[in-house]
Amino acid sequence: MLSIKNLSKTYANGVEALKNISLEIPTGMFGLLGPNGAGKSTLMRTLATLQEPDSGEATLGDIDIINDKDGLRRVLGYLPQEFGVYPRVSPLLMLDHLATLKGVTHSGERKELIEALLHQTNLYDVRKKAIDTFSGGMKQRFGIAQAMIGEPKLIIVDEPTAGLDPSERNRFHNLLAEIGENIVVILSTHIVEDVSDLCANMAILGNGEILLTGRPTEVLKQLKNRLWRTRIKRSELEQYRAEHQVILSHLSAGETVIHVLADQSPGDLFEPVEANLEDIYFSTLSANGISVSF
Repeated sequence: MLSIKNLSKTYANGVEALKNISLEIPTGMFGLLGPNGAGKSTLMRTLATLQEPDSGEATLGDIDIINDKDGLRRVLGYLPQEFGVYPRVSPLLMLDHLATLKGVTHSGERKELIEALLHQTNLYDVRKKAIDTFSGGMKQRFGIAQAMIGEPKLIIVDEPTAGLDPSERNRFHNLLAEIGENIVVILSTHIVEDVSDLCANMAILGNGEILLTGRPTEVLKQLKNRLWRTRIKRSELEQYRAEHQVILSHLSAGETVIHVLADQSPGDLFEPVEANLEDIYFSTLSANGISVSF
């Protein structure tokens, strides 16, 4: 169990990145959703011991993350949003180097570990190629391989699928689902589908505050019988936003489809629609005064 209590962080320029954050994160995949600038990366960097909070506590089991950084780093796997490696080195050599730094000093044990990780991330056949020749998805899979060195108890992945094509995104999802069965894995993202597909528990972060927590299947009940849909002309969107609580707009077959939150039908042109996690995400942001452009 990862326990976070009253974490706060204000940067020198006055930006309050974290405002009294408290979370209880169990074993398994945990999704942290939020728009850009919500404070997700600040929270992840704090949990990864890369920066100090102004106040608050965080513990992983009996490890005090704030005051025992070395203890946490021994059981931490981290894939940051900007993941850099020596580009012309092969994954085989890079993993060997990182495993040595992580304390796997016995050469036989290290070789066995590295081969297992390369097979698990489907990189064994390219183990001797330079990392700078990899696709974005292959680099992310290598990032997970290095994060899994040393039998971590906590893995943090920050915006891992941004920019991946659908096939690489599916491969990455399968890999995350496999490793997230017995340890705490935090998936920080602004992509709702990632959380919907992978996570049994979630939180929505906005303006440095926790806006909602729960299981995706449970939080969806908040919008039961309160969501309505209609098709409009794109030029009518601002009019509908002025008259209704429009929480989502998207294109479908060339037409603009809007989702409106209301306790009763907004009109004859609307039909009831079953909510998904994207509706929860945008309605939560809207309820907390966080503007979303669509």
